[in-house]
Amino acid sequence: MPEGIAALSPAELLELAQETRQRIIEVIAVKGGHFGAPLGAVDIAVALLHVFRPPEDRIVWDVGHQAYAWKILTGRNKEFETIRQHGGLSGFLKPSESPYDAFGAGHASTSIAAAYGMAEARDVQGKEHKVVAVIGDGAMTGGLAYEALNNAGLRRTNMMVVLNDNEMSISNNVWAVPKGLSSLITSQAYNRAKAEFKKVVRTLLGESVIHAAHSVEGALKGVLVPGLFFEELGFRYVGPIDGHNLDELVPILRRAKDLDGPICVHVITRKGKGYKYAEDDPIKYHAAGNMKIETGEMAKSTAPPAYTKVFSSALLELGRETPNLVAITAAMPGGTGTDQFAREFPKRFYDVGIAEECAVTMAAGMAADGLIPVCAIYSTFLQRAYDQIIHDVAIQKLPVRFVLDRGGLVGADGPTHHGAFDLSYLRIVPDMVVMAPRDEQELRRMLRTQIEYNAGPSAMRYPRGNCAGRIELDGLDWPALEIGKGEVLRQGRHVALLGIGRMTMTLLEAADMLEARLGHPVTVADARFVKPLDGELVRALATEHDWLFTAEENTLRGGFGSNVNEFLAEEDIARRACCFGLPDRFVDHGQPKELLRECGLLPGQITESILARLGETAQSSGVTASEGRA
Repeated sequence: MPEGIAALSPAELLELAQETRQRIIEVIAVKGGHFGAPLGAVDIAVALLHVFRPPEDRIVWDVGHQAYAWKILTGRNKEFETIRQHGGLSGFLKPSESPYDAFGAGHASTSIAAAYGMAEARDVQGKEHKVVAVIGDGAMTGGLAYEALNNAGLRRTNMMVVLNDNEMSISNNVWAVPKGLSSLITSQAYNRAKAEFKKVVRTLLGESVIHAAHSVEGALKGVLVPGLFFEELGFRYVGPIDGHNLDELVPILRRAKDLDGPICVHVITRKGKGYKYAEDDPIKYHAAGNMKIETGEMAKSTAPPAYTKVFSSALLELGRETPNLVAITAAMPGGTGTDQFAREFPKRFYDVGIAEECAVTMAAGMAADGLIPVCAIYSTFLQRAYDQIIHDVAIQKLPVRFVLDRGGLVGADGPTHHGAFDLSYLRIVPDMVVMAPRDEQELRRMLRTQIEYNAGPSAMRYPRGNCAGRIELDGLDWPALEIGKGEVLRQGRHVALLGIGRMTMTLLEAADMLEARLGHPVTVADARFVKPLDGELVRALATEHDWLFTAEENTLRGGFGSNVNEFLAEEDIARRACCFGLPDRFVDHGQPKELLRECGLLPGQITESILARLGETAQSSGVTASEGRA
């Protein structure tokens, strides 16, 4: 446990930091996970544990993937090899995992607000422990951080913000304030000016006046550094500090700890610190896995292309055809695949930083004035802009095209990143068209459908990972789809399977198994659209079959299956219907197949569940399931 870190000498602290870095490199190279950010934050974690006394002192990390060292140093070193694995350590902060994880964090820009709340809770209860928020400069692109700074500064709350400035979020920062902060890395100009300022004051007024000249020096800071920005918000600003120099960082944190009021300690770090390849290319090594430590070489995949890559290529091609098409993302050009569009059309590409609300309302403004905006954001991140989707886009029926990557279960990143709710939260918005492709060709056709659809907003969600690889896209035409029209893929009898998104492919596999067990084919259809629902297709499936089963990789509550059942109820169609989807709980992290098994969504599991339902019905009528009703 970390108690002993407080007693370590400077030399021992340095050795501990080096050992921790090596541990991260050795584990992540094999097991996979975030790489650059946790290496850059090792010294901060060591210094905080040396100066403060968690878990009594509350240390709140922003975006937990920078806190791998924190996990290692707070009693989880032996378990670290299980990170991001099913049943193992989370890749993010998780209070149920350890009392040292003060607040759960998977999305950016939350730490200052959470720490502010904890500091106020401490004061209301008459306690005296310390509260620290650690936030990266990339997360400072999010408005939530400034709302919290504003409120904590106004109330003069006793708390500390450690600004971990490495010039990066996941990709390069694109925002004015981080550029101002990063200029401090070469802060000789400020230091020289500060020295000259003190020299003049000392000569003219004497040494004692130096200590009283804070306001005058603040004016100098306002010209040369962004310290005045924080000070105007009510925070005392300290920095910049070399975040990898423990001999400098530790004493400053120790002194700052006992100052009254809010304080910002600005720390300069290097993403990927301690591993040359990650330092040289922090974007490539944001995450790693299956990597040769000696060379930095990552294993090449022979799998089919990822859905993200298919979207990226399709967007680029449509961009060449459509001069008014623009692409918008929120700090994720590489993750969403919009980086390729950005390279070819830099004047038509917008990365707003970690500011999804801005991305959505900006897209609304563009649509209002004649552009064709494609707003590409992870499913789970778009949740942050839900009010803007309704208020700024949908009410005005503006044709913003939302493209949601990471729809469904994403795997090792866990519940903060699973796109488990988008079909539910989007389909209830009036006039919103919601669709999901079953394969790579459908993805391309749906994107074209969105570009050509101008009657209102539309959303397409697709999963993380690789396509099925069953389709050779080269040479294939990809015309737009008819809005709200599904497709029957296989005709059978008695049992109908209706899927949305890649669960349609799962149902095709289940249909093969069912046919072998029942002795007759079953019908499989792809709804394509969650909204508007193909009522004609659903009516036919329900009335021409004894059973209708739906499947989706979305929560069952309010999702696609709920929509089908609502339609059947409205149409007064009494048919046996059963829905497969994600349970009404947060699904933990693990490999996608492990999580699908946990949720009962593998083809064999769906087959057995269907047979069990048929068996129950058959037994009640004196017929065995194997006989079916052929």
